[in-house]
Amino acid sequence: MEMILWGLFFLAAGLQFTYLLIVFGRFAFFYTDGNKQNLDLNSSGVSIVIAARNEAAHLKDLIPLLMQQNYPEFEIVVVNDCSTDGSEELLNAYSAQFARLRAVHIRYTPAHLTSKKYALTLGIKVSRYDTVLLTDADCRPVSTNWIKRMSAPIRNQGKTFALGHGSYLALPGLLNKVIQFETLMTAIYYFSFGQWKSPFMGVGRNLCYRKDFFMQQKAFKSLWHIEGGDDDLFVNRHATSANTAVVAHPESITVSEPKTSFREYFIQKKRHFHAGKYYQTRDKLKLGLYTLSHLVFWTAGAGLVIVASNWEPIALVLGFVLARAMVQYVIIGEARKKLEGRGKVVWTLFFDVMYMAYFWVLGMQGYLSKTVKWK
Repeated sequence: MEMILWGLFFLAAGLQFTYLLIVFGRFAFFYTDGNKQNLDLNSSGVSIVIAARNEAAHLKDLIPLLMQQNYPEFEIVVVNDCSTDGSEELLNAYSAQFARLRAVHIRYTPAHLTSKKYALTLGIKVSRYDTVLLTDADCRPVSTNWIKRMSAPIRNQGKTFALGHGSYLALPGLLNKVIQFETLMTAIYYFSFGQWKSPFMGVGRNLCYRKDFFMQQKAFKSLWHIEGGDDDLFVNRHATSANTAVVAHPESITVSEPKTSFREYFIQKKRHFHAGKYYQTRDKLKLGLYTLSHLVFWTAGAGLVIVASNWEPIALVLGFVLARAMVQYVIIGEARKKLEGRGKVVWTLFFDVMYMAYFWVLGMQGYLSKTVKWK
């Protein structure tokens, strides 16, 4: 039994160090912003599309903020999805005030369609420009150069997709720290694989693609029946090494309001994991290999410590744990500098264990769930 545990432990450790140093490390240490020399070469129009249901409080602040973007030609299309909170009146008033704003009001959603995908489809369909930049009503771009940064790969490099980072507002408390760590790890996953020419997902809080391509694919064809997945599944279906770029720059990110209760957070993550089971098999394998080896590393290591008859095997296991923690600390810090312009993530070892437990508990619930909702 002990020999089996050692075999599993060393195999898992090897996989973990491979992912950390080679897959994630390439992004953390070697990613360079390829857009910094050509941001202004082509200033063709950009349509910002936002699907919103009962988001009047957020839209009231977001729309004037977006109007301050440092970009010559853009519009904002807000799709009011059956709201009952005064969103329609607010949008009509803002439309009269801001020439760049257009509002689409949905009175009902066809029974066979999921609401957010339907709202986004209508918004993209009426948008004026081929470059479409998506975000949510509770998101805030941190820079006036957000449009310029996020749309540059499409405008200037001929890409179809540009994948951005959507972070969350830092608040006091354990839940917020868990959210910050999980969001950062998710970004490291898809930015790293994106740099390795193997893109597999994006986040709707900060995602840019071509309208013409979206319409050619018949919008969310084959995805209509899935609640969620308007962002990651659409990218998973259609992003390739040739047509996709990642945009990692502190000026390109958005910041959202995080959940403030574990119950709300669990519901949100359940929806995200539910969409994950529709990923392509190759993407499930490359994600599953890391998460499974992560689980085996900790469980086999704990088993070896329990069955150890002297201090030497304990010291060896702890040495691997410490070495991995140090490597992870450095790589996460460097990746965060690329994404957010700041480094250190304290207590990485603690949150790494929390992340493992969260992934396997919520991941299984979301994967097996048959009922999830947008709002």
